Amino acid sequence: MSTMGDGTRAVRAGLPVPEQFEPPLPGPVFAAHFHLSGDPTGPYTYGRDTNPTWTHLERAIGELEAPGEEVETTVFASGMAAITSVLLSQVRSGDAVVLPDDGYQALPLVREQLEAYGVEVRTAPTGGDARLALLEGAKVLWIESPSNPGLDVCDIRRLVEAAHAAGVLVAVDNTLATPIGQRPLELGADFSVASDTKGMTGHGDILFGHVTCRDPRLTADVRRWRKIAGAIPGPMEAWLAHRSLATLHLRIDRQCTTALALAEVLAKRAEVTGLRYPGLPGDPSHPVAARQMRRFGSVVSFELADREAAERFLSALRLVDDATSFGGVRSTAERRGRWGGDAVAEGFIRFSVGVEDPEDLLADVEQALNAAAR
Repeated sequence: MSTMGDGTRAVRAGLPVPEQFEPPLPGPVFAAHFHLSGDPTGPYTYGRDTNPTWTHLERAIGELEAPGEEVETTVFASGMAAITSVLLSQVRSGDAVVLPDDGYQALPLVREQLEAYGVEVRTAPTGGDARLALLEGAKVLWIESPSNPGLDVCDIRRLVEAAHAAGVLVAVDNTLATPIGQRPLELGADFSVASDTKGMTGHGDILFGHVTCRDPRLTADVRRWRKIAGAIPGPMEAWLAHRSLATLHLRIDRQCTTALALAEVLAKRAEVTGLRYPGLPGDPSHPVAARQMRRFGSVVSFELADREAAERFLSALRLVDDATSFGGVRSTAERRGRWGGDAVAEGFIRFSVGVEDPEDLLADVEQALNAAAR
């Protein structure tokens, strides 16, 4: 499938060999145990270890992450389960890890837990080269590019080469880009990780995550952790995730096109500051993003004057839900500072573009900005 286009691959990924009178995508297998006599050498033994519905989905995600290559994917009940499986399967007391200090809001919680286990945590911003000075003696470098919510981008290839030269494993959180927008394994990473709750499944109705690796030994570590922690997805969620992949290419293309159009509209508004979108030619991250990303994501971030202006803007929107998370078919936006924990201004807005007609969405944003200014 390496020569197929993204849309064709997304529609066909992970499907079994066609059988007469059988569905193209088999339904979810609900089973805690399987018939198992004699030695347990078959593929399915107990529901916490393996499930046929996971198998189809894991093959599908692997085909999207690294077309034509031998990789293995492990699916999880959430993005956080996927993140912790990588870190906690690889580090021990006395090890060091390098994390971004401007990444996903839950990373500080991960840091607290790692430090409680006796792991040294070093942090630096996503942008620039500050992390290069932190690699010596580390076990894992964690990259989130583009970062959430600030949308900074780093040169993944450059960091991977430096990390590997220092004997450091590299994990890339690819949640915002999805494999349609960026392929971390092709950029040299050891782990490609994502919260598939977001753009990968795209409907805002399931929690899900995955980890994809080239090295079978790393996959074995991750799967062992999944088994021990029991961080497994339900078969219905796994089936829904696989079903959702068929529209991934359509959704991401529409969202990215509209996100760029939104960024262009916002760039013309005097009351909007701090505008970030990696696909915008004038964005500080655009040169690096253009070298390593194939699409630039559905999220645009910007600032309004203060908390009150941001709240007025959000209240005036009619086609956009005031909700957390991103990557869904329905546009969402939120004043990110309401949660605390992110180093953002009180008027900072994270806007996730959906698949609405661009003209309708942009008109709604403009009227909301006008209303907020009154």
